[in-house]
Amino acid sequence: MLKLNNKPLSYDRAFTHAGIQYPANWLRLSSLEERNALGITEVADAPGWDQRFYWGVDNPKDLDGLKTQWSDIQTETAASLLAASDWRVIKAKETSTNIPSAWKTYRAEIRTACNTRQTEINAVADVPALVELLTNLDSTTPWPTPI
Repeated sequence: MLKLNNKPLSYDRAFTHAGIQYPANWLRLSSLEERNALGITEVADAPGWDQRFYWGVDNPKDLDGLKTQWSDIQTETAASLLAASDWRVIKAKETSTNIPSAWKTYRAEIRTACNTRQTEINAVADVPALVELLTNLDSTTPWPTPI
């Protein structure tokens, strides 16, 4: 982030300093020396945080509440994945025919994955572990590949 007199500057936005109006593209076109000559400094951006898990930097949300929320998301995802093949179950019931075994297996895999993911979520000890579980694709049980 660029600052001038402790005020943030935005790229592609005009600004005034010492009575001089600088055009919107000045920061992009200026050299480091030109910016330094005006007293423009570059400072590190404030640390960010994942708002799904934290209220602010180093301020995690309630772990039990997050576990409930993310467990519910797994249920919703499973329901969504199952919904695409629900018509096959309805058709089989209405016509007294069998559901192909591949579809039965796929639907069972969805339920198993959901249950496993919810178990994984409930097993985490803290918010950073929950973040790791849910954001690292290698750390959680994958959903089955659709047929």
